[in-house]
Amino acid sequence: MSKRIIGMIVTICAATTVLWTIGLIVTIQDQFFYEASSIKQPKQTTANTKKNDALSIVALGDSLTRGTGDETGKGYVGYVVDELKKRTNQHVQFTNLAIKGQRSAQLISQLKQKEVQRQLKEADMILMTIGGNDLFRGGEALRDLSTTQLEKEKEKFVQQLRTIFQLVRTVNNDAPVFYIALYNPFNDLDNGKETSAVVRSWNYAASEVAADYQSIICVPTYDLFELQVNDYLYTDKFHPNKEGYKRIGERVASLITLTKGEE
Repeated sequence: MSKRIIGMIVTICAATTVLWTIGLIVTIQDQFFYEASSIKQPKQTTANTKKNDALSIVALGDSLTRGTGDETGKGYVGYVVDELKKRTNQHVQFTNLAIKGQRSAQLISQLKQKEVQRQLKEADMILMTIGGNDLFRGGEALRDLSTTQLEKEKEKFVQQLRTIFQLVRTVNNDAPVFYIALYNPFNDLDNGKETSAVVRSWNYAASEVAADYQSIICVPTYDLFELQVNDYLYTDKFHPNKEGYKRIGERVASLITLTKGEE
């Protein structure tokens, strides 16, 4: 094979990789930031008033809590609810207040809404995902893995996460909060080691914040996607697919202990 042909093949492969990366970034931006900026009120998915005998779950956060990528529409929240229904005779109701594309600053604003606070006050359990959009910034992090910039973003996120937990605890001081930590959907790319290191760093920082609050549990998910990540991702190569969400839901459910009154 001539050097010219080899050079053409290398050029084509490189161009394909660049186009794939650009396409991925565009997809992430479309999936995340359009909806976060356009939706003013959270979409709710159950009755607004808690029944006296019900086990009430409120879910907060971003597209992961909305279940984007799960063709069944359940997401990890649905799998958690399914598991709890097997373990309790109570009626299980949940309200999903998550918004696609939401960042931590937007969640802070949402938590100040009176209706959201009313829902949280009645909750027996709170599920939450937040931080993925702060970190990846619509794919911007894939273009620039500058340590200095990422450290600034992490510091800002940590401060906002602390504010989020404080707001939740101001409204509801008793309900256990399950904060689902980040996984790395890009660990099979050329810079996979770098992005994985960043995700682990952010998860550690979030777990340290959660440790300062009573009954706020940081749920690890990084290991669930570390091997054969594409087996558990949706076609957008970012969100989990059905199996990915099921793994997250099973992990969360395994950490939930119901009291005697809830069994």
